[in-house]
Amino acid sequence: MNKRSLIGLHLLTLVILLAYACNEPSKNVPPRSAEPENSTPVKATYNSPKLSDEFKAYWYAGEAEITSYELKQARYGEIREGNSTLIFVTEPFLKFKQVKADGKKKSNVPVLKLNSTKNYLTGIYPYSIMSSSFYPLRDLKHAIKLSTSVQEWCGHVYVQLNNRENFDIKSHSYFENEADQEIKLDKNYLENELWNMIRVWPEELPLGEIKLIPSLEHLRMAHKEIKAYTATTSLEENGNLNIYKIHYPDLERTLSIHFSSAFPYSIEGWEEETVGGYGENKKKLISSAKKIKRIKSPYWRQNSNADIIWRDSLGL
Repeated sequence: MNKRSLIGLHLLTLVILLAYACNEPSKNVPPRSAEPENSTPVKATYNSPKLSDEFKAYWYAGEAEITSYELKQARYGEIREGNSTLIFVTEPFLKFKQVKADGKKKSNVPVLKLNSTKNYLTGIYPYSIMSSSFYPLRDLKHAIKLSTSVQEWCGHVYVQLNNRENFDIKSHSYFENEADQEIKLDKNYLENELWNMIRVWPEELPLGEIKLIPSLEHLRMAHKEIKAYTATTSLEENGNLNIYKIHYPDLERTLSIHFSSAFPYSIEGWEEETVGGYGENKKKLISSAKKIKRIKSPYWRQNSNADIIWRDSLGL
């Protein structure tokens, strides 16, 4: 065999070996996961109390609980009149994508979702605010996800928190000093999730001095840093109501949530004391919400013009 033929044989052998190597699965590479890339599951931190039959009968009846409130909201140093709604409903949730599940799967996480809305006027222009919190009903300690959006004529703001290895937060604002932010925080209690916890396990509410991440709504509206603050919490009895109080010394803010002492621990109203105004006009203001009406309804199916009458039943 001449030299040229020998070189050709070696090249042919090399091509065959390379082709085999490219098609041979590596023993050192694990199979690709079916879960989406860059997704981190929420870690279980404790086993939740068992849900009672009473809880299941109320919350798994195929309806949402909708409560309307007469709202008095402090803004720009004055009290504004408006309305608020709290919409609680159970739904299946995907713990990786952290969105509502389209179908039934064993891996779905059942959550109690709260959509909270506020609408009021500041002079000529309106404010519209919505916050959502998704609280797990088994095996997880903190809300899986929070989001808040604020719309008014100057612009809008959106904040989202995802519960992963840390609390991953993305905030978008039309204000220069807030703009687009990505923040990672250690896990602490979330004020937003405490409203859900009241409805599920009020006996698990944290008491005493704690680290607490205030509501996303308040932090954006007050232009405060998104982080955990020291807070003092307490639970008081007042007849058939319990009052859960949260005080933030550094924020000069106190929130009191009034809820029924018996199941289903319905939220009857709230008060929020803040400091508003600037300079000599700085003063304490008290926002409040008083219940108008509460109904159970599959509202997502009541979307025709004929269903507008249901708003009358809520006093809206």
